[in-house]
Amino acid sequence: MSDRKQFIIVMVVAAIFVGWLGWRGFEVISLNQQLKADDMVAEYPYQHRVLRVEGSTAIMSSLRSHRTSTHDALSTIFPSMRNLSDNHRDWQRAERELAQVQARAGDIVLSAAGVDRVRWELDENWYHLAKMQAQQSSRR
Repeated sequence: MSDRKQFIIVMVVAAIFVGWLGWRGFEVISLNQQLKADDMVAEYPYQHRVLRVEGSTAIMSSLRSHRTSTHDALSTIFPSMRNLSDNHRDWQRAERELAQVQARAGDIVLSAAGVDRVRWELDENWYHLAKMQAQQSSRR
């Protein structure tokens, strides 16, 4: 095979790959726009979002994981609740609201064509930024 044919083949493969990456980026942007368009999801203090799409699985950000409890998540979102007892009704209401918003965000993404599954991933970057903001506020 000539050098020219090899070059053309490599360029076609590269163009297909770049197009595929562009499409995946567009898909993530489109899904996140759908989340922002929903009042319940958009008005919540934490913005659930699609981080990436792998095949038919959307990987979404979450404040909860096996390592991070709902209590930790909510006390980061609502620092004023830290001093309340765990049995306080505000904790129970906040837990229900977080669960409802996360479920709604997942349902919105699952309703999109090509997405059959959602996998939640801890938003460690959000926690890092929240910690930095809290430190900045305490210095003032």
